[in-house]
Amino acid sequence: MATSLFAELVAFVGGVMVRIRHRGQGALAQAFGDQPSIPPARAQGAIPTLKMPTARGWEDGRLPVAARGLKVNAFAAGLKHPRWIHVLPNGDVLTAEALSVPGGISSIFDYAMSATMRRAAALGDSPNRITLLRDADGDGVAETRHVLLDGLNHPFGMAMLDGTLYVGNTDGLVAFPYADGDTRIEAPGRRLASYKPAGHWTRSILPSPDGKRLYVGVGSLSNIADEGMEAEEGRAAIYEFDIATGQNRIYASGLRNPVGLAWEPSSGVLWTVVNERDGLGDETPPDYLTSVVDGGFYGWPYCYWNRIVDDRVPQDAAMVARAITPDFALGGHTASLGLCWMPGGTLPGFPDGMVIGQHGSWNRSTLSGYRVIFVPFENGRPSGPSRDILWGFLSPDEKYSYGRPVGVTLGPDGSLLVADDVGDVLWRVTGA
Repeated sequence: MATSLFAELVAFVGGVMVRIRHRGQGALAQAFGDQPSIPPARAQGAIPTLKMPTARGWEDGRLPVAARGLKVNAFAAGLKHPRWIHVLPNGDVLTAEALSVPGGISSIFDYAMSATMRRAAALGDSPNRITLLRDADGDGVAETRHVLLDGLNHPFGMAMLDGTLYVGNTDGLVAFPYADGDTRIEAPGRRLASYKPAGHWTRSILPSPDGKRLYVGVGSLSNIADEGMEAEEGRAAIYEFDIATGQNRIYASGLRNPVGLAWEPSSGVLWTVVNERDGLGDETPPDYLTSVVDGGFYGWPYCYWNRIVDDRVPQDAAMVARAITPDFALGGHTASLGLCWMPGGTLPGFPDGMVIGQHGSWNRSTLSGYRVIFVPFENGRPSGPSRDILWGFLSPDEKYSYGRPVGVTLGPDGSLLVADDVGDVLWRVTGA
């Protein structure tokens, strides 16, 4: 109870401070698109800005709101913090259930963050498991579920190739033998690669189109290399793992927290969504969707967007000069995590493009994200403004979150599946 009251106090103080900082600015337009308007940085100082709604969950039959022409139903409910989704070749659906655990508290900021995260259902005892969901009768609702794997270390990404299930634990890539239709894996996993755990702990996985390589997203430990660059070595990067040789190398770097990964099929180019740094204002800098090139460097921690220098960080002019400007801004602090390619016609009225699960902000005066959006593509590139697919995860007064979308993927029946880690639901979106 005391922790909850402290979190409420922190949110109130943070909200007041943000309003003071933005006094005279008026309403800020969202930094969105390929030519975003990014306000000048305004450092927040020593007083933390923590504004996060209290987790409420879905009550009394409430559902997310679907765009016109679409409908949504619960494919599976009663899960525990489902974060990511993977569909097996036989149509079974896997979901990774995990959440952050309390870390060491060495300052009032750490205590404030911990209290706030608990109130938002983003911190606690992690289930550390992968659950298999089966919709045998094809009615769009999973009627059976099984714990496929447990005792994992914060599992997130999953990939199935040639009788092997690959799992992204926070500390490494692990492989398990798996036969189609199995509902339990008892065999021990084989460690294929190791990554530094904690911090931005999610480890997404995307196979190459030919199935020979795996791409793994590894986020930074901190906001802006607060503990020094040595602590960040090997982080804020996308790795490429060669399955045949076991070679594991950094494919692209300077990506503060690259989570969702997807291929654009016409060009064969890798794309990711990245959570940018905090502490510079409501819309500064924006999270982003970007293509990823081999050997590319995207600026973190030295600079952001169009090589705008972050003067809180000891600088390296050569690294700033190398920085690639991302392709498409997604708004400040939207926590864009989920990403998948959706072919035109998958949902009525939607062309080719990328679906993005925006988990939602925790550190701005007006909350952002808390929705599933769609960015249309033409000729291998974003081609217009985004459209909302699902919203209604946040109460109108911003006090409560009914849910928070994370992973997105296409279901075995051509639907769109969305993991909701506060509502503890996998949502299924189809034509109405």
